[in-house]
Formats: sequence, structure tokens, C-alpha cells
Amino acid sequence: MQLEPADRHNQELVEHAHPAGWKNPVPAGRYNLVAIGGGTAGIIAALGAAGLGGRAALVERHLLGGDCLNYGCVPSKALIRASRAAHQARIAGEFGVRTGAVEVDFAAVMERMRRLRARISHHDSAQRFSGLGVDVFLGDAKFTGPDSLEVNGRTLKFARAVIATGGRAAVPDLPGLAEAGYLTNETVFSLTELPRRLVVLGAGPIGCELAQCFRRLGSDVVLVNRSERFLPKEDPEASRVVREQFVREGIEFLLGWGLVRCERQGDAKRLVISRADERKSLEFDAILVAVGRTPNVEGLGLDAAGVQFTQSGVTVNGFLQTTNKRIYAAGDVAGRYQFTHAADAMARLCVQNALFFGRKRLSRLVVPRCTFTDPELAHVGLTPAEAAERGIALDTFRVDLKEVDRAILDGEEEGFAAIHVRKGTGRVVGATIVAASAGDMIGELSLLLTYNRKLSLGQLASVIHAYPTQVEVLKRAADAYSRTRLTPNVAWAFKKLLQWRRS
Repeated sequence: MQLEPADRHNQELVEHAHPAGWKNPVPAGRYNLVAIGGGTAGIIAALGAAGLGGRAALVERHLLGGDCLNYGCVPSKALIRASRAAHQARIAGEFGVRTGAVEVDFAAVMERMRRLRARISHHDSAQRFSGLGVDVFLGDAKFTGPDSLEVNGRTLKFARAVIATGGRAAVPDLPGLAEAGYLTNETVFSLTELPRRLVVLGAGPIGCELAQCFRRLGSDVVLVNRSERFLPKEDPEASRVVREQFVREGIEFLLGWGLVRCERQGDAKRLVISRADERKSLEFDAILVAVGRTPNVEGLGLDAAGVQFTQSGVTVNGFLQTTNKRIYAAGDVAGRYQFTHAADAMARLCVQNALFFGRKRLSRLVVPRCTFTDPELAHVGLTPAEAAERGIALDTFRVDLKEVDRAILDGEEEGFAAIHVRKGTGRVVGATIVAASAGDMIGELSLLLTYNRKLSLGQLASVIHAYPTQVEVLKRAADAYSRTRLTPNVAWAFKKLLQWRRS
């Protein structure tokens, strides 16, 4: 097992996540729970079962920590932080700070990422999990029956199992792509040289985060998407704010263009795209594929276990139970929520339902999401379009960041918070925030949605927020809701009361 480049940081990570000398334990009878997949969902499920006194096993064929540690959240945020430092240095003159020309040492940026990723990897080490009472098996898992699976020739029997094998980057069937060579989230973090010209395929969260990141690090970036929409799952107004920032930073957009083929002539690489009767050829040094995700269901022997699956992943019911009542599924392989924090929550739900006769429903989870561009775009609950589809009438309370003192002082006025409530009530059904730290700020609104029957936007209006902070934007939106409760009749009654109090 090796990560590129084979430096001491990657060697340290592999020593934690898939140590060369690891010996799989002898299976300890029937397990209460076996988790297949050593990413967030599998780790949480196995640790949860062991921590509650059960006999648990965790199987991973590649690197413990899954996409989040190795190819996702951790390395991408390290690069995003470095790119933000470069951007802040470039615009420092707006604050009266003179820095001169800004130079990015890409090799040093990547070395820092690998160093920090290795440092974090000890949390997901085989040795740590073993010390916490989990039997760790490194190798390919394959079901051999409804209550058994095999790993490297050893049979594990289980009372319950959780499939948590995650997903991988979907690669389009594009002629010439393989010959030209391409990057995905699994290979982009192995780069040691900055690509001068980068083409990004896909305008979803992964594509957008890395497009802005590499632009700030010094690449010329073109973002190509078949759809006309940028960040299509998000509210159009929120997507617009982020897109305008990308334009200001020099990212080129080609939305609504289809992929035709890749060409390679010597060292020259080209992507041919089309729209209606028009064709365009883009020269590139690297091309990043970020057009979606594919669940990892191959080679698991799911048919032998009686587990149904589709191209979208393992089929589960509302309790995350598969078509085999002994087997559950969590994380990217089993749901529309392709987030680490959702995988964590789904795994906890699986442990409750599988081991303790729980009836916790996936539909009851309140799962926020955040695209870590700059500004960040965070959302929880329903968008206005989704509410309209369900016939839910809304009142929306929106405050622009340019009305918030701290945002003005920070020079971060582009953005807003919009909170959607059921019309005539304070019951929050959804919210969107576009701000520098929107991912941190969305938590308050997730709390309101989680305890919707007890908490309303009115309660948020009574919470004291530190001044000056950008999160004050939520307080202002809540105050706007409170003012709607001052109806003409109530206002008349207050006026009469205060007249009487003057006498």
C-alpha cells in the first residue's frame, strides 16, 4: 500500500491507515456487528458497537479513514486554507497592507497538506481501533451468505452488519480521456507541480471548491458543465453570489456545453466541447473530473447476502435496513447525503436500529450541507423550490451581509442569510447562508429545525449574539420575523397601554 509521492508524511499516514505488518485477528466467534468499509460510517458503526459492549469488527481493503481523511475533507480543506492565504495576501492592499508580489510555492503547499493529513491520520489508525475493542481486518470483504462474509480466507459470522463502502468519482465515457490522463479527487492531492492550465469538469461542490482553490494557487482555470446551472442543487440567488466571486477571480465558465472528446498530440492536450452547432477546443495541462459519484458495490457478493442494489447504491428502507434484515447500510453507498457528517449520523442510526431494536428513521435526520468556496454556501432543510413542490407556503426573512457591521469591517459584504418559515408561523423549514464562515453559522438553524416543535425563529430572536460578529445576520433575520407579529391590532393595544401608563 503506497500513496504518491512516497515521502515521510505519506508513509506515516499509510503506517496508521494500512500498516504493512498488520496481522488480521482470528475471528472471535459471531460478531454483534461487522462494518464493511473503514470510512466515517464504518468506523462510527464499529466503534459504537464496541463502545456499547458488543463484539465488533471493521473491514477495510484500502486505507482506513476513507475518502474524508485520504482524498476528501482533510486534504481539500488544507489546500483551500493555503489558497485563501494567497488570496488574502493579494487583496491586502484594500486594508492598507502592502505585501508586494505574491508567490505560491505549490510544492510547499502540498507538503503542508500531506504533513497535516498524516498528523490527523492517527485518529483513524488500525492500532487505535484495535485498542478500543474493534477487530480490524485489512483486506477485501465478500459476503458468503446472509450472515457471513470472508476476508482473506477467513470467515466472519455476524448477527448484524453495516455496509459502508462509500463511493468514488464517476468518470464520463469520453473518448480520449484515458489516453490524455485525468485527475479525480483520489489523485489530485498527489500532485507536486501546479498545472498551468486546469480544466474542471463539473460545477458541483467538489469541482467548484477545487476550481477556486487552484485558481488562487496560480492555475488558469476553466470550469465546464453540461448544465447551465452552477451549483445546481442550491438556491439560484446563492449560486449567483458565489459565481460572481469566481468571475472576479478570473475563473472562466463554459456552462451548457457538452463533452465531445479529448485529444493528445505529443505534449499538447485538448478538450473538445460543443453547444448547439458550435464547437470549441480547450488546451489544458490537467483535467479534473468532478461530475458526480458512483457507489462502491462491486465485488461485495451482495447477491449471496440477499442485498439488492442499483446504480445509485445499496437499497435501504427508512431505517437504513437492506433487503436482508440482518444487514444495514450507511454513508455514500446508501443515501443521497454525500457528506462525512451525514455518514456519521447514519452510522449512529444503524447502531441503534440494528443492536437495540430502534426505529430511527433516516427521514428524521436534519442534515446541513456546505460548499467550502469563498464565500461558503451553506444550506439546511428545504429550498423555496422544494417547498413549492410540497405545497408548503413560505415567508422568507432575508438579510444581506452588507447590512451587518462585522461583514462591512471584514470586507466580506457579498452574501446573505435567508430563513424560510411556514407562512404565518415561526416554524423554520429551511435556510441558506452565503458568507465567509457559512458552514459554522448554519448550526444554529440546524438546531431550530432539529427541535422544530419546540423552537421557532422567535426563540432565535431572543438569543444574545456577541457583537460585532457576522452571525448577527441570523439575529437580524429573526428580528424581522418578530416584527411581523406586531399586527395593527397588537400595535393599537400597545399604544393604548402606553398612553394609560403615562397618566
